[in-house]
Amino acid sequence: MEKGGKNFEIDNVDLKILNLLMQDATMAYTEIGKRIFVSGGTVHVRMKKMEDMGIVRGSQLIIDHTKLGWDISAFLGIYLDKSSLYEEVAVQLMKIPEVVNVHYTTGIYSIFAKIVCRDTLHLREVLHDKIQKVTGIQRTETFISLEESVNRPVPFADTNLAEAVDNG
Repeated sequence: MEKGGKNFEIDNVDLKILNLLMQDATMAYTEIGKRIFVSGGTVHVRMKKMEDMGIVRGSQLIIDHTKLGWDISAFLGIYLDKSSLYEEVAVQLMKIPEVVNVHYTTGIYSIFAKIVCRDTLHLREVLHDKIQKVTGIQRTETFISLEESVNRPVPFADTNLAEAVDNG
């Protein structure tokens, strides 16, 4: 991959850096370097390269919403009047703070979204007063999550991607 006249490639060292940071985004570059036997400066340069490539798009703080009183996580299957309205509807959904992610999908729904709410009353308000008033949304189906059992990053250094990088 080329960007600005530079040839960027991903190798196993990059994948190891990514895996460590996906497990703990606060890990110091010097600690990462010790664990994978490179210098902290190398880790810094590799991270900058992956940011320039658009592989690393930032980092975020992961919180437990329930400990802050936001007890409801729900998924919405959204039917659109026309699938060509996706971009307009997605822009409107992004303006609703309780909507935490939006996916354009295949299957029976045009959009699958996740929302987080304080309680069922708040969920009703978000659905009735915000989401169902978005122009282009025909109807929605709501699925309340009872428990999230798995939420993890893909372990890139442990997959066939690492093998493909090594062999590429």
